[in-house]
Order: sequence, then C-alpha cells, then structure tokens
Amino acid sequence: MHTIGLLGGMSWESTQSYYRALNEGIKAALGGLHSAKVAMVSVDFAEIETLQHQGQWEETGELLAAAAGQVQAAGADFLLIATNTMHKVAPQIERAIDIPLLHIADATAEKLVADNITRVGLLGTRFTMEQAFYKDRLSERFGIEVVIPDAMQRDTVHRVIYEELCLGRIESASRDAYLDIIVSLREQGAQAVILGCTEIALLVSQADTDMPLYDTAAIHAARAVEWALAATIPPGTHGK
Repeated sequence: MHTIGLLGGMSWESTQSYYRALNEGIKAALGGLHSAKVAMVSVDFAEIETLQHQGQWEETGELLAAAAGQVQAAGADFLLIATNTMHKVAPQIERAIDIPLLHIADATAEKLVADNITRVGLLGTRFTMEQAFYKDRLSERFGIEVVIPDAMQRDTVHRVIYEELCLGRIESASRDAYLDIIVSLREQGAQAVILGCTEIALLVSQADTDMPLYDTAAIHAARAVEWALAATIPPGTHGK
C-alpha cells in the first residue's frame, strides 16, 4: 500500500471527513483491520483565511508549499490538498515537491465525464466560483461547461462557508438557501452540481435534492484510495 499525503486543516472539519473516507475506503477494499497509510500536515486555517481575503495568494502558496514539503518528508508517495480553493496555488505547491499531486478538479471532472455530464453548476467559495483556476481546468481539459450562481447567491454561498461551516455550524436556513440556489443552477441548464468546497457536504447531501450532487471531498478521497492500492501510482500532475 502506498502512503497518502494529506495537506489538511482548511478547515479541520472537512479534513476529518477526508481521514474517515480514506480509512473507510481502504477497509472496504482490504477488509479486516486494514486502514490507510496517511502522512498528514494540518495547517492553521486562520492564517490561510486572512491571506485569502487579503488577496495574498503568493504568501499563501509559500505556506502550503512548505507544509507539502513536510508531508513528503514524512514519507508520502503522493499528495492530496484537502480543499478546493487552495488548488489555486497548486502549481506553486507542486514546484516544492517531487511526488505527484492528485488534483481535486481532475478527480471530479473524470467522474463527471464518466457520467456524461457536460454542463455543471459550481458551488464553492467566491474564489472558486469566480476565478479561472477551477472553472477553466474543467472546461479546457475536460470540455465541461460550468455555470455559477448570481452575485447575491455567490455572497450567500461564500458567507455560509466561512461564517458557519468552517466553524462547525450547520443551519437549516442555510441548507434551504443552498437548495434554492441549486434549483436556480438547474434553471440555467446544469445537469448536476459540484459541491466545490469540501465543507458543503456537511450541509447539503443527495438526500436533500433530486439534482445530482458531486461531493468533491468524497470523490477526491475515493480516487486517493485507488492510487494507494494501485501497483504503480499514476503520474498525476507535477510542477517540477
């Protein structure tokens, strides 16, 4: 079994979902007392969040690149960044390590392509919904058209993530607001919706809607289990 590298803490609430999913995946595959080999570094999200909202992405990348180097030094064979938003600095992180990166957008897009989804709604932080690093990867590499909520809805999605979900708060009113936004994405022609922030699945699940939902954290973790059990680790992406 290969050792999974996990760069977490963004937020720790979603990182614990990753850790559980990785271990449950290995146990399901191998049975018995098997569990995942994981090398993890968990950062202080307050530092990251401050830099995000100040637009200091280079500094954020430096912090995460240093942490990724620690993950590699701990024996990881490949790396997961346990957050969607911070894949904005994935190239900077990749340049700091020699192991492959399993990109969350690639894992999600491959699942969408397999399910014949060509137009998808995207929920996430304002950075993920509005900036090009995530949407363009889906469209340019996989031919998937991405639609996003309107400005007021994006404000709601972003606020709930940072002011509630990252603090472990689950509010029924926020769930209702998200479900209304999902309806509006369907009205824009979305065939499915990406839960493009690893905390959103703590609030909204498939049981809440008949719109197909793609939980990026679950998809990412499931693909990591496949890599961990593969004879040879796929090439992933590299910055060096």
